Amino acid sequence: MSQDTSTLPPSETETPVFASKAERKQRVNDNKLSKRIMREVGRAIGDFNMIEEGDKIMVCLSGGKDSYGLLDVLMTLQKRAPIKFDIVAVNLDQKQPGFPDHILPEYLEKLGVPYHIETQDTYSVVTRVIAEGKTMCSLCSRLRRGILYRVAKELGATKIALGHHRDDILATFFLNLFYGGRMKGMPPKLMSDNGEHIVIRPLAYVPEKDLIAYAKLKEFPIIPCNLCGSQENLKRQEINRMIADWDKKFPHRSWNVFGALTRVVPSHLMDPKLHNFADLKVTGQADPEGDKGFDQDYFDDHLPESLLAAGFEEDNDEATPGVRQDAFTPAQPAASGEQQIVFMSKRRSGQ
Repeated sequence: MSQDTSTLPPSETETPVFASKAERKQRVNDNKLSKRIMREVGRAIGDFNMIEEGDKIMVCLSGGKDSYGLLDVLMTLQKRAPIKFDIVAVNLDQKQPGFPDHILPEYLEKLGVPYHIETQDTYSVVTRVIAEGKTMCSLCSRLRRGILYRVAKELGATKIALGHHRDDILATFFLNLFYGGRMKGMPPKLMSDNGEHIVIRPLAYVPEKDLIAYAKLKEFPIIPCNLCGSQENLKRQEINRMIADWDKKFPHRSWNVFGALTRVVPSHLMDPKLHNFADLKVTGQADPEGDKGFDQDYFDDHLPESLLAAGFEEDNDEATPGVRQDAFTPAQPAASGEQQIVFMSKRRSGQ
């Protein structure tokens, strides 16, 4: 099958004869970045069966780097997928003073993607209800969520795609752990608050640094959020700094934590709703988990599975030479009889 090049960066479509060594290296790195993001989004879609035959995906577009990246990647994967699904981009214009409301329509018209701009003056509501100097993020998020759920229903969308990435998921986990006293994160796929929609996060495996680089590469027309005067969510920023400091001192620590979210052992926690401690009885059979509280040997000798699945080596953050990178391939029919999208995880040679 011939590859569509309309959405690929210049590095994949142009080869200047007189490019310098630095320019050639940059183009190679840009190409690797694009492939890495496509691969990780496809892997998340496959792992959690995010997109199915006939889906209409409502991509929530804020004008930030993450949602631009999400839309760009989904449009590319849409061309390569063995199944058909539709995309509609939706932006909520909250009537913020000075908001450049022409940028998104012009960009989306140029892309040729179906879109809808929903205009709702949530700015006045938030600024009226929240005292000056207080964080507006929580109320703004709740209002925005309710409006987007309504719009999804009106547009006939079967899935709502949000642009949260790996770092967002980690930060949310630690926010709940440190400030909420709960082991709760940000799932890659969930039911909406009102029980009427499926929400997906295809960027779940993509680190923020890759999305920053991708936005620069693609030259997205970024629109900053000025609703709260660029006010930081202090607790989330504190968590992000903590994670960044960890990774400087202890490489791959954040990936270990991220991988742990996929390898929960309920019998070694303390939630009786997840494990029946009260009725525990001797079975006479060996338990692979047993009474081992900390897998020291494993963590000393191994990278987390999330890193290995992504093709990382101990001293190299690029894909390993012995890795096969597969494109979208159809899986066996799901229980519902519908074909799933699977973007095969990379397999090491000989496995």
